[in-house]
Amino acid sequence: MAAVRRPSLSRSGSGDDGILSRISDYSIVRKGKSAACDAAYVAKRLLKSTGKAAWIAATTFIVLGIPLIIEMDREAQLNEAELQQASLLGGAAPGQPAFMAPPK
Repeated sequence: MAAVRRPSLSRSGSGDDGILSRISDYSIVRKGKSAACDAAYVAKRLLKSTGKAAWIAATTFIVLGIPLIIEMDREAQLNEAELQQASLLGGAAPGQPAFMAPPK
């Protein structure tokens, strides 16, 4: 009975190359590894630049957008208070012509 030789996944001490080392010598494997490394590099750079862009957009909104929203809300509340005061006093609403004012 002849001994059955099984392929080894690691290097054997007898000088035979293992399956993985023989497979990694193929040019298609080297090209695949190179393409995978290039894709990983591009993805890393893309995520890094996307993160920077998100940081810039967020800080710009915090510095410029939030104070603008607060001021617009304050102005709307002031206009509403003026309209309410004018209606309570029975005069013409601000910005309304005098001929459209309710009769006294």
